[in-house]
Amino acid sequence: MVNPMRAAIVKVFSTKYSLTLPAAALSYIEQVLVENEIPEDEWVVGLEFWAKEYLKGEDSSSLVSLPALKRAYEILQLGANDDTQAPDPSEINIEAHFSVVDAFDMPAVRFDAVRGGFTTTKFKPALGGQASSRSAFLRERWGIIKEIILRNENFTPPAIGGHDRSNYLKLTSTRNLLGRAGQLFLLFGMLSRDPKGRLCLEDGEGRVVLDMEDAVPGEGMFTEGCMVLIEGEYTIEETIRVLAMGHPPSEKREVARGLHGHVDFLGGGAVSLKEEQKYEPTVLANSQVSFVILSDVWLDHSRTIPALKRLLEGYAEAVEYRPMAFVLCGNFTQRGWESEGGMKRYTNGFNALTDLLLSFPLLHSSHWIFVPGPLDPWSSAILPRPPIPTTFTSRLTSRIPKARFVSNPCRIRYFGMELVICREDLMGRMMRNLVAVKEDEGADMKRYLVQTVLDQIHLSPLPLSVRPTLWEHDHALRLYPMPSAVVLADKYERYELTYEGCHVVNPGRFVGGAGGEGGGEFEWAMYYPATGRSERSALTLD
Repeated sequence: MVNPMRAAIVKVFSTKYSLTLPAAALSYIEQVLVENEIPEDEWVVGLEFWAKEYLKGEDSSSLVSLPALKRAYEILQLGANDDTQAPDPSEINIEAHFSVVDAFDMPAVRFDAVRGGFTTTKFKPALGGQASSRSAFLRERWGIIKEIILRNENFTPPAIGGHDRSNYLKLTSTRNLLGRAGQLFLLFGMLSRDPKGRLCLEDGEGRVVLDMEDAVPGEGMFTEGCMVLIEGEYTIEETIRVLAMGHPPSEKREVARGLHGHVDFLGGGAVSLKEEQKYEPTVLANSQVSFVILSDVWLDHSRTIPALKRLLEGYAEAVEYRPMAFVLCGNFTQRGWESEGGMKRYTNGFNALTDLLLSFPLLHSSHWIFVPGPLDPWSSAILPRPPIPTTFTSRLTSRIPKARFVSNPCRIRYFGMELVICREDLMGRMMRNLVAVKEDEGADMKRYLVQTVLDQIHLSPLPLSVRPTLWEHDHALRLYPMPSAVVLADKYERYELTYEGCHVVNPGRFVGGAGGEGGGEFEWAMYYPATGRSERSALTLD
């Protein structure tokens, strides 16, 4: 016998709008119709509205995703399409707007330089990648940043006849330098080395050797692999005598979201800037929502489990302020897992953590997110790197309902906000590979690092020889549009600062500091989406 409700759903979603409904999506639609006691003669009308709203939020996929389907339903339920009406914060289920995005689950969104926009490829990225992928991801990064530069007011020519038309900055390509010795130029490209080891600038159309003797670097850290703006004089030796070098201008999140709000960068459906703004009152109203962020949680250290127990006791007692998520970043071992007895020691560490978490059932409603560090198995120098193998984690994930082991980096989506989490000893790696830095005794290297990463729109603005990456998964390392916040978990000293509206925090080592040596404090960070800021937290063991 034909199920009339299911037939109506298929008629609207599949037949009329050519959408493919997985079993979970079909069951959810049936559940909504039943729970809301929708009369049979109103099914088709209601489903029409739902399907249309789904199509507004989805980028291009005809395969219906459950998160996007739920979001479309909530928009209809709250009247979010009415420009005069904002959602009632008390009626919104915030759990439905929280998700964790693994790097290997992100859609392969590519930049099309011809169109000046983004497209989603239908092919699943390969781990190895084709030879063409190696140059393609660098061209994409160069193209995105160039578009940002050309949108910047300093590079936009005034209207025809404007009196300042001759004063705006104009880029020149390397192929247009020949025969123009003695002239000053502004170039944009990537710092690299030629076969003779000389520092060069590449811009996709050619390469020119740089003479850095008179160069005055701007703020930030400059390494090979960085995309930079260079002002200099072209010489008869066919080199550029660099006078000034700086990072490209950044583009704030709201600007990029306004331009590309229809693009589904994270998966689960695109969220428009208008929709994001309408949920701001809900984010602000839930000021108690927080994420606990720890790094270097050495489970093979004798003081780690006691310190974690003290930490969890405090949060379990805070009934109304229990964190929505605990983010634990590696390394989860102090000595590595490859030494003699290392695998057993590593497994025992996670077993001890599992037993500890089981003793705090009140915290099982929180999300538990585990991000691997450089020393965690299987140790790899390539980014993004996959989650810690289930060999070590299956007992924890089977006992703790909301535990998830994810890639490095990974992302958290909370309403329209995006939090990027990366465990990488980036400060030391950047410092070891500097080709130039501003000479200033009072320079704040932490701010320089943050500025560099965000201006470069990338978590690893280094050459592949220094920091290998998976070419076809480079989009997972991209920081465009600029995130709401970035966690740069590093063994370097902790810091927190905000640059161009993006809050960046390094929580510091949980065990690696004085606390791990028998005295002193264990430290971590608390991030509050409502304020977009983080706070330092610490404890001591008696």
